[in-house]
Amino acid sequence: MTATQICQQFIQDISRTTWYEYVAVFTGIASVWYSRKENILVYPTGLINTVIYVYLSFKGGLLGETGVNIYYTIMSCYGWFLWTKKDQQQHLVLKITTASLKEWMRHLGFFAVFYTAIFFALTYLKKDFAPGAIPWADAFTSATAFTGMWLMTKKKVESWYWWIATNISSIPLYFVKHYVFTSVYYIVLLIMAFAGLFEWLKRKNTPLNLQV
Repeated sequence: MTATQICQQFIQDISRTTWYEYVAVFTGIASVWYSRKENILVYPTGLINTVIYVYLSFKGGLLGETGVNIYYTIMSCYGWFLWTKKDQQQHLVLKITTASLKEWMRHLGFFAVFYTAIFFALTYLKKDFAPGAIPWADAFTSATAFTGMWLMTKKKVESWYWWIATNISSIPLYFVKHYVFTSVYYIVLLIMAFAGLFEWLKRKNTPLNLQV
């Protein structure tokens, strides 16, 4: 695809962007901003984002993305619970930590299981139910996102590495599926993911009260 064709597709697709996609994008950016700051508002803003993207993805026949956003929605509720959980002294139980080698192996296994399952499911569904699917790319993006979200609920620094991988793969993936504004959104998220990584590396093992 030439630069001219890319520009033409961008202009055509951006003109078709709905108001609720704009809402989803801006609440998604807000959610990542709050996660970087270890602020509990990461979850209510994130829920608005994921619920809208469940609708957008399903409407567009993007089953992989639909599944990812349903998972995000469920894990946002779980993460909200974990991030606000307190001990008997009313101190927050969860704090930012880094993973051990054993935990890293578990994370990679988690990713591998989801990648394999999603790849074969989309390969099977592509012909009749999900013509817009790109099994290997959708599976990679979905599995990294699943892993990143799981680790974020646990306040693991490594969640940001998985988010970086998700964002890098999502930029071209959404562009070729004509969700251009969402593609630009993932460029912004990629930049914010690097900022979040550096912020959490500074904050790790430091107990902080959640801001509200």
